[in-house]
Amino acid sequence: MTTAPPSALARLDAHLRDVTILYLDLHGHPELSGAEGRTAGLFSGWLERAGYVTTRGIGGHGVAGVLRNGDGPTVLLRAELDALPLRETTGLPYAARGGAAHACGHDLHLAAAAGTATLLARARDTWRGTLVVVGQPAEETLEGARAMLADGLYERCGRPDDVLAQHAAPLPAGMVAHGPAHGAGAGAGAGTAAMTAASATYRVVVYGRGGHAGAPQLAVDPVLTAAHVVTRLQSVVARETAPADQVAVTVGAFHAGERANVIPDRAELALTVRAVSGASLERAARAVERIVRAECAAADCPREPDVVRVSSSPAVTPDRALTRAVRGAHRAEFGAERVAAWPVSLATEDFGLFGEAGRELHGASGVRLGYWMLGTVGPAAWSRARAQGSPLPSNHAPDFAPDARTALPAGVRALTAAALCRLGGAAHGGPARGGRASDGSA
Repeated sequence: MTTAPPSALARLDAHLRDVTILYLDLHGHPELSGAEGRTAGLFSGWLERAGYVTTRGIGGHGVAGVLRNGDGPTVLLRAELDALPLRETTGLPYAARGGAAHACGHDLHLAAAAGTATLLARARDTWRGTLVVVGQPAEETLEGARAMLADGLYERCGRPDDVLAQHAAPLPAGMVAHGPAHGAGAGAGAGTAAMTAASATYRVVVYGRGGHAGAPQLAVDPVLTAAHVVTRLQSVVARETAPADQVAVTVGAFHAGERANVIPDRAELALTVRAVSGASLERAARAVERIVRAECAAADCPREPDVVRVSSSPAVTPDRALTRAVRGAHRAEFGAERVAAWPVSLATEDFGLFGEAGRELHGASGVRLGYWMLGTVGPAAWSRARAQGSPLPSNHAPDFAPDARTALPAGVRALTAAALCRLGGAAHGGPARGGRASDGSA
């Protein structure tokens, strides 16, 4: 009697120990944007051992592994390599000890992608097409996707039909969440609502005239001027943005001076502007630049300020049809009660560049994006927060940490199910045809 081969997901238990060891290693050894050499080496070595043809050094420390398995669509899975510049305070036995931490879940994303890469490599009898698994550097600085695409990622590895990614979120582990689709009148290829915001990041230098703290009339104080800039910038949202629009302006760094009795000659700000739409972003960005220059003029600064846009990213707007297909696969995998809706967030990232928003970089049209949120909170922490009415640690907080025992297996399952619904598999509706997503629920 002939029995069907086990599905890729049925083989997860055999690899979960190794995936967990990888996750603990990544969590304990975070590397900042642009310095992800060790992390890239771990990830590329994993892909090579799984049978992928792997290329390193794409757009910095970027890694891409390619596994060809007959005719079919090309699906790219993207995860991030980099960590944040902060000190972890979780108290976990495997916590990072230095001044960097995976406080946004990139270690979880990367380990889940590694697990999916292994499962699909070991279950090539269940799918057809080409799988590309990417470890992207410098996501936190919004530079890595642009750098990889400009360095020929799609030319080297093949133009993908679909690009899939997931992101850690403060939901119960074992849950996923997708953005809501537009109304029924939208076309099959139309996007869902945006899931993350468009952004622009600025470096601002305010120039003053240094002097003695006891003779401020002989100086031009850049600290006072920069403080007025920080305060006035809040009016961009409060008085220049419609209440129904979603815009945020945040100054994340303010550096000036060394001594209490010395008025410095410059002050530096780092700030970010975020908005759901590109038009709103550009309107707010113009207001930011105008305010900086006007405050410096009002203070009679000796020279014009430096107002440099150091990075930008588009909103992440997943493809409508692909979202419906992946949501259907997740309902089949987790149950409908564990698949939630996710409202637009003013968090930002550069994943949108892999699709139509980055066409000037990669020259490919019709690349569809699939993106969802992945729960990270263990049952004990979730129950405790609800009972006490206290907030859960958020992404970018020093005490943020996914519950690895529950979130990591769910991350592998979610990414594998999504990939299989495009590459094919009996559990998810059979092989995809012609690289196009069905507009129905898969």
